[in-house]
Amino acid sequence: MNKTEMIEKAYQLAKEQYAAFGVDANAALEKLNDVVISLHCWQTDDVGGFETPDAELGGGGIQVTGNYPGKARSIAEMRQDLDKVLSLLPGKQRLNLHAIYGEFGGKLVDRDQIKPEHFQGWIDWAKKRGMGLDFNPTCFSHPRADDGFTLSSKNEETRKFWIEHVKKCRAIAAEMGKQLGTPSVDNIWIPDGMKDIPVDRNGHRELLKKSLDEIFAVEYPKEHLKDSVESKLFGIGAESMTVGSHDFYLGYAVKNNKLICLDSGHFHPTEQVGDKISACLQFVDEIMLHISRPVRWDSDHVTTLNEDIQLIAAEIVRNEFLDRLNIGLDFFDGSINRIGAYVTGTRAVQQAFLIAMLEPTELLKGFEEKGKYFERLAFIELLKSKPFGAVWDYYCLKNNVPVAEDYIAEIQQYEKEVLAKR
Repeated sequence: MNKTEMIEKAYQLAKEQYAAFGVDANAALEKLNDVVISLHCWQTDDVGGFETPDAELGGGGIQVTGNYPGKARSIAEMRQDLDKVLSLLPGKQRLNLHAIYGEFGGKLVDRDQIKPEHFQGWIDWAKKRGMGLDFNPTCFSHPRADDGFTLSSKNEETRKFWIEHVKKCRAIAAEMGKQLGTPSVDNIWIPDGMKDIPVDRNGHRELLKKSLDEIFAVEYPKEHLKDSVESKLFGIGAESMTVGSHDFYLGYAVKNNKLICLDSGHFHPTEQVGDKISACLQFVDEIMLHISRPVRWDSDHVTTLNEDIQLIAAEIVRNEFLDRLNIGLDFFDGSINRIGAYVTGTRAVQQAFLIAMLEPTELLKGFEEKGKYFERLAFIELLKSKPFGAVWDYYCLKNNVPVAEDYIAEIQQYEKEVLAKR
């Protein structure tokens, strides 16, 4: 029996086990095709970008650790790496760009001057691959962010600079959505905060609200652009106060009909983003997810198939929220093979959604509504030992991508032939 036959046989056996619980595995795989994950471009080069030849990450309370060989040094190498990643992933993906990844032709274009033309190459690249693009202003790694404040700065010249930058980013994202025929999510995150206890929290938050109101004064068609705002608990050098807290942005999103971005690393370690999804969707139309694996703080480790990720997927699937969620990744690990980080992390999120789609939700709800909590617990535990891996392998096979551990050898070969020569 060859490997393909083994995968198909294992799938048939798994399908029968799930059918005994009233779950149609074929239907689950069809539904998995609706999970579109926006890949974060910054895993290719450790959030350096290509504004200048020696561009590096700086400020904003974010930090990439490690110096594994093979980091992308140009947009051409970055696209080469992304194409390799896409060739190893089943399902559908988008690409999420930061403003520092434009094609500036070797010229210094300050951030308040960027235009859609600087990202036309990316639009053309995505169009050829049938992908959508998402976008982010880059309010860090810039001299005007060195004092820790951007959109909430009390220096009016600095605040106006960043307002103009974010305005330009919204125009770029809208153009991406227009040309690609799928709305681009433009997600605003700023690093603003203080290391020690501030006196005037309110003053900075009033300025942030004022800046956002001015930024959003221009409206774009919803079929081209979705606006999202993202909170953070704290950052390095902003331990005592973050201007754009969850409370601030959730209130702003509800009042102004914007997407709230829930980043799985931007909350207290005991908080679960999965628990927040149904709460927020009572009051906002859509959510943007940034999925990573925080370790003690927002350290943005590569996602793995852990309980937090599974809860996120389960809440979305159980409540049929998939069309109200925009799913993206947000980790940067420079200590391991960057392509391997991409593929391992993305597959983990896809597997979490598959597990959720193989759940007999109505059966479990029935137990819950009748107060049969032992039965609910027992079935949830039984599901953990069911062969979802056989279903996943079959999904990869049908998508013509490497099955199981085969993708590891593919990445090792790419490292030998491409990354090691950089």
